[in-house]
Amino acid sequence: MSRTTEAPSRLPRYMVIAALFVLSLITYIDRAAISTAKGPMAGDLSLSDAQMGFVFSAFALGYAAAQIPSGWFADRIGPRHALAIVVALWSVLTALTGAMTRLGSLLVVRFLFGVAEAGAFPGSARVFYNWLPAAERGIANGVLFSGGLLGAAVAFPIFVWLLEGYGWRRAFYILGIPGLVWVLCWLIWFRDYPRERIVHESTASGPERGLGELLRSRGMILAMVQYFAGNFTFYICISWMHPFLLEQYSLTQNQAARYAMVPLLCGASANWAAGLFVDFLYKSRFRAWSRRLPGMAGFVLATTGVLWASVADSAVGAVVGLAVATFGVEMTISPSWAFCLDVGGKRSGAVSASMNMAGNFGGFVSTNAFPLLRRLTGSPATYFQVAALLNFAAILCWRSMRSPAAVETGDAEARLSEQERGYHKPRA
Repeated sequence: MSRTTEAPSRLPRYMVIAALFVLSLITYIDRAAISTAKGPMAGDLSLSDAQMGFVFSAFALGYAAAQIPSGWFADRIGPRHALAIVVALWSVLTALTGAMTRLGSLLVVRFLFGVAEAGAFPGSARVFYNWLPAAERGIANGVLFSGGLLGAAVAFPIFVWLLEGYGWRRAFYILGIPGLVWVLCWLIWFRDYPRERIVHESTASGPERGLGELLRSRGMILAMVQYFAGNFTFYICISWMHPFLLEQYSLTQNQAARYAMVPLLCGASANWAAGLFVDFLYKSRFRAWSRRLPGMAGFVLATTGVLWASVADSAVGAVVGLAVATFGVEMTISPSWAFCLDVGGKRSGAVSASMNMAGNFGGFVSTNAFPLLRRLTGSPATYFQVAALLNFAAILCWRSMRSPAAVETGDAEARLSEQERGYHKPRA
């Protein structure tokens, strides 16, 4: 294997992370818009709250079911083409949402929208594996997922403005445009590997293991359980939070939109903070805790926040509780995806997709559990109490999760300095 002393340019890495930040922003704007459209859409299509729950969860079900195939797809054909295909598909489906006239067709479109969006973050994970060393993946994942939270936050006021100016149907037509522009730019500029490709043949997980063996490992099972818990809590923010605040506290649309932004903006800042924390710990003598400690701390905050929201008697109190909870669950995102890259190696797309699949089954359960538990008990507090129990279980999961890159001295990327790493040109 040839070696060169020339280190790869750092500027393209930052540009790649910036491009994926924009992708994440678009992803969540498209995903969260339907929550703001819930009122006029339900009115035009004569849909009940339970039926809107089905609409919200149709996305989550499609998103979860397509995770492993989409991760395998990104590993197989490369993230350049995989991301271009899925972004183009979901942009078209976003626009088609505005053309729906019946519940059945709306459910199909939102399910397929979820299937298409399933490829976004597994494809991004494969980009990070191809482009970044393990010591830089914490902040990269933090930046990536902060884009999603910012997108979800700005989706509320943006979509309120579009609703007032164009109606909910035309608003969805307009939302389909940014993704198609991103696809064109991505295909023109991005390549699957940097000019000097980091040697990954010695992966963090040691001898290469099959996908089935990786997914059956104790660490990955725990990763999937804790991600289920985190998404159960998070999905309230992009599904029922806006209508919950609107109805529970008799707010106007604009008031509810402003309040609903707060937890998501807190979550975006948590991604940056956790990403920096992960990388700091990785480069210190506490490397063995570089994934676990941020994950555990995040779920402690999430547990506290949802319990706070469960007893809140005002919109401000509920938003404060949800902000703390969202900050907490978003602290767990960067270490979760860094853990999957550590474990998955050249199967990072499929391995991270498996965790994301479990998490989005949590989202599917969450979007149905909120209206169901509120109807059965007469109070939204029951939902928050269930979320608190799941978050506490997730703390225990993180306590037992060991990242190979963080604990094995034989890991090439962990033990070699930037100057000592080998690079080679990718195959033509």
